[in-house]
Amino acid sequence: MPAASPGLPAAVLVGADVGQPHPDPQLLELHELAVSAGLRPAGSSFSRRRHIDPALYLGSGKVVQIKDQVLEAQAGCVLFDAALSPVQQRNLEREFGVPVWDRTALILEIFARRARSGEGKLQVELARLRHAATRLVRGWTHLERQQGGIGLRGGPGEKQIELDRRMLEDKIKQLQLRLRKLQRQRSTQRRSRRRGSQLQVSIVGYTNAGKSTLFNALTHARAYAADQLFATLDTTTRRLWLGEGLTAVLSDTVGFIRELPHSLVEAFKATLDEAAEADLLLHVVDASNPQAEQQIEQVQQVLREIGAEQVPQILIYNKIDMLDGPVPPTRRRAAGQLRASIDSFDVSALSGLGLDALRERLAELARKQLLHAEAADACSGAEAPAPQADIVHPV
Repeated sequence: MPAASPGLPAAVLVGADVGQPHPDPQLLELHELAVSAGLRPAGSSFSRRRHIDPALYLGSGKVVQIKDQVLEAQAGCVLFDAALSPVQQRNLEREFGVPVWDRTALILEIFARRARSGEGKLQVELARLRHAATRLVRGWTHLERQQGGIGLRGGPGEKQIELDRRMLEDKIKQLQLRLRKLQRQRSTQRRSRRRGSQLQVSIVGYTNAGKSTLFNALTHARAYAADQLFATLDTTTRRLWLGEGLTAVLSDTVGFIRELPHSLVEAFKATLDEAAEADLLLHVVDASNPQAEQQIEQVQQVLREIGAEQVPQILIYNKIDMLDGPVPPTRRRAAGQLRASIDSFDVSALSGLGLDALRERLAELARKQLLHAEAADACSGAEAPAPQADIVHPV
């Protein structure tokens, strides 16, 4: 788990079982998200409830306990490992006297900090505006309570909310137009690459599973890689040399995470299309993480959302150098349930262990791709079969 600097703003972490078991009762991932957002976790609270309180999410007694923690730690904010409604967020901020961030807002904040390219910044800004558009009532509560005159409700407050909503809608439309233009450019670039005979491969996986480290190890690139959530947001594409004149096009994509905000998936559609239109996915799994099985399912959920669930996958169990023995069977269990899985490899992208076998498999697939392209050229315009001749989807 990454450590936070003592000089960073303090935050209290909050989670709860509400009707079903929480996937991370120790709030380890929320801790990592907090550090990635430039905060210092200074306390945590976890409880179990039968249902969600519509006003406070938690019970009033638990809210009082958390308020005491905030005062004791002199925390500057409270982080919830759940999605809060605008009403719940407003009420909790009144109770705690500090800003309250839910999981969605926290992930959006991290994306905003990490975006580097012009496209990445546009995508994050669009996602944040869409999120803000659902919470206008919270931003203007001081105006909502104003009255327009004797016997009248609303008045200036209502007008300000409508103005603000229109401003957000106009800004969102402008960003959508700019991103559509970039999406068309990306589509043109992909079509250009597909005119050749190269295998198109995208690396996907849960955030911090080691995707960028694997990308660098295979391509000898210098893409930024760090032991933190969402270290890189922008897609990086490089040519992968496989020997004997064989090459593939390898793309490193943004990492996924549990409850990835839908607004981010929508905003990053142009980027995520790299995975949806690939010939093959390298699905990187952190083999050292006890939650590996759940993380595989979370990645599959996002792949379904972007239309990439049928793209053949090779499961890459990374970080095996951090295990005392072989990969536990429970962490492989989810792989047997993937219809698109064709193979799996145990590797350490950091040390290079197991990468030679992976390269050989990729060279085999690239050779098949090349033979297919040559056969298609010899068909004199006849429609060729699908290029993934050796990729069989298990039933």
